[in-house]
This record gives sequence, structure tokens and C-alpha cells, in this order.
Amino acid sequence: MANNPVDELSQREEKKHVFKDSTFDNTKTNNGKKKLWRSLKQITAQERSLPWPDNSVNYSSISAPPSFKPAKKYSDISGLIAKYKDPQTSLYYAGHEEFSTVRNLPSDIITGYLTLRGSYNPIG
Repeated sequence: MANNPVDELSQREEKKHVFKDSTFDNTKTNNGKKKLWRSLKQITAQERSLPWPDNSVNYSSISAPPSFKPAKKYSDISGLIAKYKDPQTSLYYAGHEEFSTVRNLPSDIITGYLTLRGSYNPIG
């Protein structure tokens, strides 16, 4: 038996999400003009320009404590989560296919990858 699309639609309509405001209407107009939505960048720029007291808490002043989890490392070649690091070139790689690619790269390309990642040190 195939599912009836009308039944599925009615089940979705019946399902109410707790976090959604059922009275919210995003099509409101103000004096005949459509309400404009501001981006997060616009909101934070406006917050910075206002004269705030020193001890006030706003979006840009909230700081989080450092994470106890180690930072994720991504492959310099494919962008996948890297499990390995080549000791000769210091490049991260995800699998054995990328390892052969990493070992065959010329030194200027390796330097470019390390510079992009921000871990290139010409001295050491």
C-alpha cells in the first residue's frame, strides 16, 4: 500500500512545534510597507554604535569560556575530517589515498597549504 500524500500533509499540519509562536505573522506591514528584516551583521553594527554602559551585556560582549574539547582537524587536501598528520610535511590527511598525494607534493605547494592553515613557520 502506498501512503496517501493527503494523510501525510494532515499529519504534518497537526504536529505543533513547541519552540514556534503560533501567533507570529511574518507578513505584517507598517504603513503599507513590508517589514524589513535585519541581518545579524546589521544588528551587531547597530549595537556597537549605541552608547552602552560599561557593565551592560549585549551580543558582542558575551564571551564563552575556552572549550575542553580539542579542535577538529581537517584534511588540507580534501577538507574531510583528518585522522592523520604527515610528520615530514605537517599536512593533515584523511586516508591512504591522500597520503600518497601529500608525499608527492612539491615544497612550494606544501608551504602554500601550511600558510593557508596559518601554521607555516619559515624558521623552524
